Amino acid sequence: MQVADIVSLAFRTIRANRLRTGLTVSIIAFGIMALIGVITAIQAMNQKFSESFSSMGANAFSIRFKERNIRFGGGGQSDEVKLTRKGARKEKVSNLDKIITREQAEEFVKRFDFLAMKSLSVFGNRNNLVSRGTAKTSPNVTLFGGDIHYLELNNYSLMVGRNLARDDIQSGQNLCILGYDVADKLFRAGAATAVNGEIRMNGIPYRVIGVLESKGSSFGFSRDNVVIVSYTNLERVFPSQASYVIAVKANELLMVNPAMGEAESDFRAVRKLTATEESNFVLDRSDSVAETAMNSLRFLTISATVIGLITLIGAAIGLMNIMLVSVSERTREVGLIKAIGGKSRVVSRQFLTEAILISLMGAGFGILLGVGVGNLFSLVLNTGFVVPWNWVGYGIIICTAVGLLAGIFPALKAGRLNPIEALRYE
Repeated sequence: MQVADIVSLAFRTIRANRLRTGLTVSIIAFGIMALIGVITAIQAMNQKFSESFSSMGANAFSIRFKERNIRFGGGGQSDEVKLTRKGARKEKVSNLDKIITREQAEEFVKRFDFLAMKSLSVFGNRNNLVSRGTAKTSPNVTLFGGDIHYLELNNYSLMVGRNLARDDIQSGQNLCILGYDVADKLFRAGAATAVNGEIRMNGIPYRVIGVLESKGSSFGFSRDNVVIVSYTNLERVFPSQASYVIAVKANELLMVNPAMGEAESDFRAVRKLTATEESNFVLDRSDSVAETAMNSLRFLTISATVIGLITLIGAAIGLMNIMLVSVSERTREVGLIKAIGGKSRVVSRQFLTEAILISLMGAGFGILLGVGVGNLFSLVLNTGFVVPWNWVGYGIIICTAVGLLAGIFPALKAGRLNPIEALRYE
């Protein structure tokens, strides 16, 4: 009997037992769906992490304040106790002396002469109310202070208008760039008409010089519900105790590590740290944050794999039982095949092929369902369509192995049947 004949006969047998086959395929499909679905959702989260945290590009890094010591008390300017290496001398250090100040950030920019783009920024707050006439936003608009390179280093693009200029930074005028959602809310004729319009932020008038293209949201934070002003203006109009962040983008990827080394050395000098003191700031590569976040999702992959494998083990047991029942029901058929010259290995291949085909059918349905369910999560995160091709391949291999293992014993049992006793079987 040819391979094509064996496969054709296997399909006919499967069609003849649709209910039994459907139940087995459903069990296998559920296991693969759980596995592929979770992996797809994790890849969608990884993609979102990469978009959210690696916006500056792989050749960029940032310098930010690092909170090192434990705070005692609840005051806004609480003191911290700092121990030397020997633990003998104690000194109190004010929190405000440790944040990255505007003076320190500006001094670093002047001192750092590496071939790279540099940008200063400071966070305002997240509870600003922006209005224009009777139109107003919810009091949850986020305010940032930046410079002329802030938009580029944070992956923003202008839809209309212009960027902040050096004169705007020096003068600290009440000029702003609106996020798309804010402009769309305040200007009913469309966000594109906002340029040169006047808005009020917490009651203070500002002139709009630009509107950003829509960026969507990242993990609950809308990147379109923002207002960007110059950092000098933010410090003058809305002073805060937030620490400045310095972003640096090297001209070439290979220059990132040398740039980070020089930046750390220069900023230690700016912070007036001695050779024995630990740096009270951190340098973060733009892609390292995303990598760290993605690594934290590995346990979900392991959990999904375990759940899928447990389900597939149950499916393998069910498939084996079904194949054994099939052997019993088709004993006379096996006896007839052997009586007309069929060999034991042909009978064994027949049952083994049926088991593998049922498993592969389950794999096909499970992969389709898993990719569909996983991409429902990608719709929530507003990422592109994700297909985990490597796990699709793994799923097919696993299901083939399940069918092979579940079908071996029934196939051997069918192949060993005595043709005379099989023909007499009732």
